[in-house]
Amino acid sequence: MKKGILLLVAALLALHVSAQKAENLALTPPMGWNSWNTFGTDINEKLVKDIADAFVETGLKDAGYEYLVLDDGWMAMERDENYNLVPDPKKFPNGMKAVVDYVHSKGLKFGIYNCAGNKTCAGYPGSRGFEYQDAKLYAEWGVDFLKYDWCNTENLNAKGAYQTMRDALHATGRPILFSICEWGDNDPWKWGEEMGHMWRVTGDIINCWDCKVGHGTWSSLGVWPIIKLRKDIRKYSGPGHWNDFDMMEVGNGMPVGQDRVHFAMWVMLSSPLIMGNDLRSASEETIEILTNEEVIAVSQDKLGIQAYCHSDEGKIEMWAKPMADGEWAFAIVNMSEEPVEIDHDWSWHPVKDDLSGRSLSVEQNEYTIRDLYNHKDLVTTKKNLKATIPGHDVLMIRLTPKKK
Repeated sequence: MKKGILLLVAALLALHVSAQKAENLALTPPMGWNSWNTFGTDINEKLVKDIADAFVETGLKDAGYEYLVLDDGWMAMERDENYNLVPDPKKFPNGMKAVVDYVHSKGLKFGIYNCAGNKTCAGYPGSRGFEYQDAKLYAEWGVDFLKYDWCNTENLNAKGAYQTMRDALHATGRPILFSICEWGDNDPWKWGEEMGHMWRVTGDIINCWDCKVGHGTWSSLGVWPIIKLRKDIRKYSGPGHWNDFDMMEVGNGMPVGQDRVHFAMWVMLSSPLIMGNDLRSASEETIEILTNEEVIAVSQDKLGIQAYCHSDEGKIEMWAKPMADGEWAFAIVNMSEEPVEIDHDWSWHPVKDDLSGRSLSVEQNEYTIRDLYNHKDLVTTKKNLKATIPGHDVLMIRLTPKKK
């Protein structure tokens, strides 16, 4: 008997030691859609199918978006007699497997939500104490992505709680992308690479340029407060492990110029590109921004280095992102409400990224300059870059060394 117990303990220890997050996922920032920003808990089977259809019909799937993630509110208020999670029978009358199969039939991947606490943020059953049982259920349904929140987690250790769910996902044998939604409270960038594929660095986003909206014990932040909240964390981001600046608000009511800035900055910061708007009614301008293949290509660059703020002159901020093959991307953002003219001399503004050790060597090389939103070539770095940037808008460019 003792020998059998020892063998069992050894097997369990071996399983724990070998447990890890799924490999070869999120080698570039994940792209997809999440229900929360627009729909909250008002979700159902028809909505999921309609959104899946919209992925295909609007060209979003072809542009690289692949994860359709169902957020909080999908389950019934109680587990069943076997303590399994149950999809709300009114919202999902055919069960979750049928919904997942439909999403897969469109060539997409399906994501689901739960929470490390005993209840989710909206009060539904959380996974605390049921991690392995819930992970097994997700795998049986064919889930590809788990967003794991941090509400109702009193007395839990964040790193330990996310490790438990990571190990539970690993035990299923199914490659499931693990999204850590811990809001940055416990510095997840310091331990997240070992536990998951992406981690939230802030609280919830809200659809505004520069605002903070209080909700009692926590606040929602606009685009720029989120960008400026965290410093010195870019070194933790890279292929397979990304700083997540939250779902995007593109198409959710901000002016189109601010939407362009928002999208450009999420690309520059190598944040996952998770849409949060209603794809069924998205405007042509919104779809044009979200499907811009030249901008998306910067996000999906294999080098995977997060941009840094190269210069901040008050009205103008210039963000720089080193890329593979000696290329660079820049987002030149007009922070003011009025148009601003720029006249940029590359030789007078040396560009060097201390993190990667890469430099923009305009003295040794000539670079072509491509306007990514307007799809046109500009001057080379041998000449000053001159442009007028509308208020709260962006000039996003890609510099490519000319072949000698």
